[in-house]
Amino acid sequence: MLQETRQAEILNLLQVHRSRQISELAKHFDVSEETVRRDVRHLEDEGHAHRVRGGVKLRETAFEAPYMVRRNENAPQKRAIALKAATLVEDGMTILIDSGSTAYWLSRSLAKRRNLTVITNALEVAREIAGKNNCRVFFGGGEINHDYQSCFGQETEAFMSGFTPEIAFFSISAVDSQRGLLDVHYPEATLKAKLAPLASKVAVLADSTKFERQGIVKTLDFDQIDWFVTDAEPGPDLLRALADVELLIG
Repeated sequence: MLQETRQAEILNLLQVHRSRQISELAKHFDVSEETVRRDVRHLEDEGHAHRVRGGVKLRETAFEAPYMVRRNENAPQKRAIALKAATLVEDGMTILIDSGSTAYWLSRSLAKRRNLTVITNALEVAREIAGKNNCRVFFGGGEINHDYQSCFGQETEAFMSGFTPEIAFFSISAVDSQRGLLDVHYPEATLKAKLAPLASKVAVLADSTKFERQGIVKTLDFDQIDWFVTDAEPGPDLLRALADVELLIG
């Protein structure tokens, strides 16, 4: 494994676990502890981490509190969902990936796909995919929302509305068997509602903590989606609401 690749993976582990022991990292990457210490010194010099006795901790930054916490909540479940959702994607497809936390894990799960065209408004998704495996990324710009590390609003909607993806992947904040798919962030909800009809197929990604949860903004109805990708079987009320939707469990 290349040094820069290993350092990126160490940072990814820290973003999930917040801290790691040097011995654990050496075993994980099958390298010497001194090699890991050199990697950690590099990450420390770049301001990403700091050394502690026998280990390393993630250095908190201003944006990590709101964004990283959401991204890393229920990370194992989100990774499982992302891997299942990735099976829907074939080389050469045009897809849309939104700014939700599970959507980020999807972008990481597409590492082996080639020649994709990806439309996104999420900085982290763009960073994961741009320049890899001959994939193209179209970023829906505008003002960057600091807490979400993404763009929303009229400029973003206008740009992203110019595409007709084969699949649109949307993370969702809440799933209510009576009211449909809900969000807690109005600009995010309106963007999804506008883009969903432009896609040939729509996949919603939601871990089981979102089931029968309260949201404040209506985003989509169940009949607007084709796949519901989750980590556990929903309860009977939600299963009835999803009767005409293909259920994929990671």
